[in-house]
Amino acid sequence: MRKNSIKNLRINGEVLRVIAEAVRSSKDPRISKLASVTDVSVAPDLKTCKVKVSVLGSEEEKQRTFEGLQSANGYIRSVVADRLNMRRTPELVFLEDDNTAYAIHMSAKIDEVMARDEEARKARKETDGNVAGG
Repeated sequence: MRKNSIKNLRINGEVLRVIAEAVRSSKDPRISKLASVTDVSVAPDLKTCKVKVSVLGSEEEKQRTFEGLQSANGYIRSVVADRLNMRRTPELVFLEDDNTAYAIHMSAKIDEVMARDEEARKARKETDGNVAGG
């Protein structure tokens, strides 16, 4: 099976759905409620699966969440094996996905620039009005 074949993409989608559900239903208190599975990449030979997880919060919360995910690895893997009929159940490797945090950061920067731009526009109008009226 090739990496980007239709079959591999379908497997990735199903594994993502099942893992996301398993993470949400996990009872480990270390796993943050603000953790979300953003992407999975199952190897074509079905031996490994890279799971990208985004966690909103402090570095300490991220660290605890990944410790909890590692601890719940067996449970999550058993849920995948139970729900999906695959030849093999892949080994799960959890990776941090900071794209969501980066997007929030960039959105805040854009809002900040827009606010400064609006202030500058208002200041120009006031200055133009004083010169024309004087």
